[in-house]
Amino acid sequence: MEKIIINSHDEFASYLGQELGKSEYVKVTQDMIDMFADATLDHQWIHTDVERAKKETPFGSTIAHGYLTLSLLPHLWYGMAEVNNIKMLVNYGIENFKFGIPVKEGAEVRLVVKLQDIVNLRGISKISMKVKMEIKNERKPAYDGTVVFLYHFE
Repeated sequence: MEKIIINSHDEFASYLGQELGKSEYVKVTQDMIDMFADATLDHQWIHTDVERAKKETPFGSTIAHGYLTLSLLPHLWYGMAEVNNIKMLVNYGIENFKFGIPVKEGAEVRLVVKLQDIVNLRGISKISMKVKMEIKNERKPAYDGTVVFLYHFE
């Protein structure tokens, strides 16, 4: 998969309304889920107790924390896009965000990104991207919504 390369506000703006791409798939493992549970102190059994989750959930396995799937967004985005000539990048917001279906342990996920809006705020590019996390072999997404970044181009 070829990365898109963006070097300026104007190059970003040229993609307005377009799909920027789809990331490669990433497998969500139990090890990832457990490390996320440790980092966030969220050890709810549906995430960490493999045997109990097999028996007592409708999913038949543990599931990833919703925020774990959200935290994969930067990694997946950077895998599909190379944004150059920036001094700083700041997470600005998450809007109209909904979790769809859970991501089961062992599932593969990817990100689909569309440039929804771009505004020049006195030299800072406010980028709004419509994002959707697809789960391989599932009809519904794990989530969809809008993420907003502030790109400080040089």
